[in-house]
Amino acid sequence: MTQERTGVATFKGNPITLIGPELKAGDKAPDFILNKDLLEETSLKDFAGKIKLISVVPSLDTRVCDAQTRRFNEEAAGLGDQVAVLTISVDLPFAQARWCGAAGIDRVITLSDYKYHSFGEAYGVFIKELHLDMRSIFVIDADDNLAYVEYLGEMADHPDYEKALEAVKKLI
Repeated sequence: MTQERTGVATFKGNPITLIGPELKAGDKAPDFILNKDLLEETSLKDFAGKIKLISVVPSLDTRVCDAQTRRFNEEAAGLGDQVAVLTISVDLPFAQARWCGAAGIDRVITLSDYKYHSFGEAYGVFIKELHLDMRSIFVIDADDNLAYVEYLGEMADHPDYEKALEAVKKLI
């Protein structure tokens, strides 16, 4: 049975329901299946041995999501090759590619949760009412353990960029 979490998040002040568990630092990172494009899929094991900074956004075509993705793209340059910076949304892969091209995003790997909602449900960020993934941040160490988790209470708010980056730098 799928776990539903209510009373933990809002969208512009309106309550939303999150599907999946609430993960915590120290938990083993759940596996997922995401799309690189319409046919090619990827999973957690494809980033084995790397530190993963996962930035989850509802849709790249919104103001806060745009700013969040641009910020982590800028920061990625200073994190080194041992860190994979991923942005996950439910945008279709070709929309992600178009947006990245227009925005000059070249260091962040964009992945789509549109097909299975595998990431959203495994990480407890799939929004039942909107079929989007809730804004959140996950830092996963090279052994696939969660080192940092930030679930935002309001979808329109920015995450704590500094705390997320600090968590990554502690693992480098």
